[in-house]
Amino acid sequence: MKILKDSRPSIERGWYPQNPGKLTRSLELYLDSAEVKKPEGELQGIIVPHAGHVYSGSVAAHAFKCLSGINFEIVVIVSPSHYYYDDIIVTTSHSSYETPLGTVMIDHSLIEKLNNKLGKILKYVAYDSEHAIEVELPFLQHIMGQFKLLPLMIVEQTIDVAKELGYSIAEVVSDRRALMVASSDLSHFYSEKIANSLDGEMLGRIESFDPRGVIEAEENGTGFACGRAAISSVLWACLDLGANNIKVLKYATSGTVTGDYDEVVGYGSAVIWKT
Repeated sequence: MKILKDSRPSIERGWYPQNPGKLTRSLELYLDSAEVKKPEGELQGIIVPHAGHVYSGSVAAHAFKCLSGINFEIVVIVSPSHYYYDDIIVTTSHSSYETPLGTVMIDHSLIEKLNNKLGKILKYVAYDSEHAIEVELPFLQHIMGQFKLLPLMIVEQTIDVAKELGYSIAEVVSDRRALMVASSDLSHFYSEKIANSLDGEMLGRIESFDPRGVIEAEENGTGFACGRAAISSVLWACLDLGANNIKVLKYATSGTVTGDYDEVVGYGSAVIWKT
């Protein structure tokens, strides 16, 4: 696959401030407002929402704040693909991602290693419009500075795909200081009361460290997450790497920001670590 030398440009559709100064100040406000105690142990993964920062930034900040003072060589972000491709999993063909805070380099050697492990099923795309990877990058840049990125967007969100991807990620990063990030929102456009019930079920399965149950909740209609396979893949990867603790840190809905509680989107954040 030919790797493009240019950066994948930032999507300018209001996901976060495009002015570097304004973006930095907004990130600091979210992080300063997040009251969370960093887990004692080896932090291996986080689960964060991917709506515009104004809607979900305060929730995401609780998980991102746990990364303060920790250096990771590689960050693996797994998200759903909000755009259809006739493929199972897609990744970028660009050499880096661009945000107002600078560039994040892609570790294409690691992507190729993962692709070989998966049997060459990864599809490389250019100039994609996917936001679910990008919205997490400013938080990571602000907290961690430099790191290399492995971006993965799942099209076919099944148990088999999530499990194989999770175990494969764990194998290819086992000798690296790596952070796994699952990018996912929860239920969409239910009333606040119904959303609280559906999201509570999904967050309960996450906190039970039940990757299969996360996808089954969607299949049987008891809970919803647009990135259910992304969450499951990260759970399976972290389990395979020895993680034995997970905690949901914050939950809220879009109604907190918009004041509209008739049709809300749910957001949750969690941290995964090993003791």
